[in-house]
Amino acid sequence: MTQFFWGNSVSSMQTEGGWNEDGKSLSVYDIRKASENASDWHFANDNYHHFDEDLDYIKDLGMNMYRFQISWSRVVKDGDGQLNEEGLKYYDRFIDALFARGIEPMICLYHFDMPLHLAQKYNGFVSKEVSAAFIRYGKAMVDRYAKKVKYWITFNEQNLYHTPSEAFKIAGYLEGEKTVDELYQISHNVMYCHAAIANYLHETSDAKIGGMLAYSEVYPASPHPKDILLTHQLDEFMNYTLLDAFTYGTYSKAYLAYIKQHNIDWKATDVELAEIAKLRSDFLSFSYYASTTLDTSKVPDGVAPNYYLQYGKKDNPYLETTEWNWQIDPDGFRDVLNKIYHRYHLPVFPIENGIGVQEEWDGQNPIQDDYRIDYHRAHIKAMQAAMIEDGVDVIGYLGWGLIDILSSQGDMRKRYGVVYVNRTNHDLRDMKRVPKKSYYWLQKVIKSNGKDLD
Repeated sequence: MTQFFWGNSVSSMQTEGGWNEDGKSLSVYDIRKASENASDWHFANDNYHHFDEDLDYIKDLGMNMYRFQISWSRVVKDGDGQLNEEGLKYYDRFIDALFARGIEPMICLYHFDMPLHLAQKYNGFVSKEVSAAFIRYGKAMVDRYAKKVKYWITFNEQNLYHTPSEAFKIAGYLEGEKTVDELYQISHNVMYCHAAIANYLHETSDAKIGGMLAYSEVYPASPHPKDILLTHQLDEFMNYTLLDAFTYGTYSKAYLAYIKQHNIDWKATDVELAEIAKLRSDFLSFSYYASTTLDTSKVPDGVAPNYYLQYGKKDNPYLETTEWNWQIDPDGFRDVLNKIYHRYHLPVFPIENGIGVQEEWDGQNPIQDDYRIDYHRAHIKAMQAAMIEDGVDVIGYLGWGLIDILSSQGDMRKRYGVVYVNRTNHDLRDMKRVPKKSYYWLQKVIKSNGKDLD
């Protein structure tokens, strides 16, 4: 029987700290100031100095995989200079510490933290120079680690580079008009980078790599035919065209037809398209948190499908919602697993799932987070139904930030963890780790390989 992976996922800037130590260059996050509901990014959970305690909790939970990110600016001077050996030694120690605990590492190469120099000089991934720098960095990481680390992804939630509300921010784009052409340039440059690294990894090692999406299920807001048609188009442009490239080495025909029909200047070269044509994936991975609906009555005529949700996102009246207005939908999770697997016939790997909630520790008693238990139980059951009843080949289940970390917006109030970290946005306190009620539930689930969900 193939080993099923139970584990945890994090990013570098949300966990590491050590922002200016041992030769690390600045990233775009390192200069962001604290605000009323956000911390700065200098300290995070200080895993740069104290990761052993957290990995001990991971081992105690029974987890056998940990997905982490290598910080580009930590290991390459300014993103396009010399390798920084001191930064690399940190990841050497980190990977060795995982193996010492029987935990399989999964490396992610980029999780939004563009080296500041590349953002300021080239405007991030809109630039071919930045693409070339990323490929150099990625190949260097493959050379150093692929003999030991057998699971890889390049970009966290790669379809966010197709999303106008996110793409420019996470691509390191600092100035410009944020045009449709530039959106398509960024998304293509990122795919080319992914292909170049994936192809190189396959050529030089026996490690496995797959593309990753942020897959939020989107339903038509009504049975109106336009709602159904545009929701399908949204899925095509935000998900399927990337999955086609990950699996078959080409963007979807609908995506390419739109580019041609609308004269989009995406600056794709024959060399880049040839690299993408060689692309294959060993698995397809995604994050899943919530679902929503699309009301096309609010969508202006003529906008690219990438913009539909910007205008037409509408809450689903049939679902519960978190305080952050993320709608809880385990059936959507099952549907996404089915859509990916039965269309592409590759193993599917959900590598982020969780619920963010504001929590306060009383200094003595474990937090009674039954809502988190309910959330993970429902999603694990949905995953198991996809596997057993629908025949989906699922590699594993990784939760997000299961030891509390800064949220993607830098907000420590939004907690995903089964372990509480005693700090706030503006007060580091003692950083004490305190298991919540959900910790002991998840430990039991993993020990039983998902059989004991009570």
